[in-house]
Amino acid sequence: MKALAALAALVLPASATNVVFIMADDLGYMDVGFNNPETFYDTPRLNALAKESVRFTNGYAACPVCSPTRSSVLTGQYPARTRNTDYFGGPNGFLEMPANYDPAKDGNFKHFKKRPVLPAPYIEKLDASHTTLAEALKAAGYATMHAGKWHLGPEGSFPTDHGFDINIAGGRGGGPYSGDKYFSPYDNPHLPNGPKGEHLPDRLAQEVDKFITTHKDGKFFVYLPFYSVHTPLMAPEDLVAKYDAKRKKLGLEAEFEPEHPRKNRTVQQHAIYAGMVEAMDAAVGKALDSLEKNGVADDTLVFFFSDNGGLSTSEGSPTSNLPLRAGKGWTYEGGIREPLIVRWPGKGKAGATCDAPVISTDFYPTILEACGLDPLPEQHVDGTSFAKLLKNPEAGHDRAPLFWHYPHWGNQGGIPSSAIRDGDWKLIDFYWKKSPELYHLADDPGERTNLADKHPEKLAELQAKLEAFRKDTDALPPSVNPDAKPGFDKW
Repeated sequence: MKALAALAALVLPASATNVVFIMADDLGYMDVGFNNPETFYDTPRLNALAKESVRFTNGYAACPVCSPTRSSVLTGQYPARTRNTDYFGGPNGFLEMPANYDPAKDGNFKHFKKRPVLPAPYIEKLDASHTTLAEALKAAGYATMHAGKWHLGPEGSFPTDHGFDINIAGGRGGGPYSGDKYFSPYDNPHLPNGPKGEHLPDRLAQEVDKFITTHKDGKFFVYLPFYSVHTPLMAPEDLVAKYDAKRKKLGLEAEFEPEHPRKNRTVQQHAIYAGMVEAMDAAVGKALDSLEKNGVADDTLVFFFSDNGGLSTSEGSPTSNLPLRAGKGWTYEGGIREPLIVRWPGKGKAGATCDAPVISTDFYPTILEACGLDPLPEQHVDGTSFAKLLKNPEAGHDRAPLFWHYPHWGNQGGIPSSAIRDGDWKLIDFYWKKSPELYHLADDPGERTNLADKHPEKLAELQAKLEAFRKDTDALPPSVNPDAKPGFDKW
């Protein structure tokens, strides 16, 4: 059951603020100008927003792939605890074997069946027992809207089943794979087709504008998780031409470095991806313009975030996260450190930078506090509010270490692993083949020098904390594969 008593206690205070939470898909930390002035991609609207916001240099997603991070945002809990540890639709060890399941017909299963360990089971929906962020705000009198990618379960676990009054474009899928994909006709059952050729991120911004215009006299929560910049790689022709010319003018060529068993892109120069980034940036701008047009910008808390790192080792490897290592699908920094800015007019410190580590479980309690609402103790067992950091970015953040649990083979080459960041130290504990890796991120943000042998006491300390986390969350590990191919040495 949901925490009904707690929900009943949520009373909308007179000082409550609106909330707009914008989340990109697969956008890397180094893809935006406010983090990387040398980025190949133009992000003028996000750069302008950053000047009015607190910019977090150590903002993290709770997982290096999408569905688990999205679950953590809406529940305030780690994916290990909610059992949402992989992207929904990925290879699953299954908590309960589905009736009539035939692994011989499961392409995902066949892809992994010869590996030494099989991926852990996980739940492929957002469980109804959780009181989501949308439900908490709705109970406090907010109008709630979801516009964009959902990827948190099938019918029965769609946005309107989890506290959103309106759902635009959100369904089971992880990308815009029907119709003309990023262009209308979309053939999306949750999004009426627009004029032929209409661009999806722009359409989502239009829908957000309509919602804000309708609800400007009340309190509202807009959750705008773009499909961009997830594959398929598609962008408006004029933007592709712009960046193709820019690439040629700068003399940029694709370059890669080894990241076994893949290659990791080291140069940003992909024209189509660049167009996708700029088009999404423009759509963010349209949503922000709606706040101004409707006179509610000064009463609205705005977040911008990404669900995991940039795609650099697979599926076209369209971006580079350097100096961060690897990207989406890996528990290295390139897969989990995200662009994060938060604008809180009149209360947040505009144009400031905060170096304190925060993670996506923290958004839910932060939003409630900023809205003058009480936290939900039954729900917020992992997330910690960082509202005070918005007011004073140098205040320090007395939260527990950050944890990751990804007991799956990443489509992008990553090995099943768990990780912990405690202060400047980070440990990655692999479930197969690789020895533990220990890094000091302040000195080595690119995770190039493994210090496990030089600091055995720190290694043991972090291993103990990581094991305590896995025990507390009852984190499910991968399982030994009795049918593994002898001598199998690649993944």
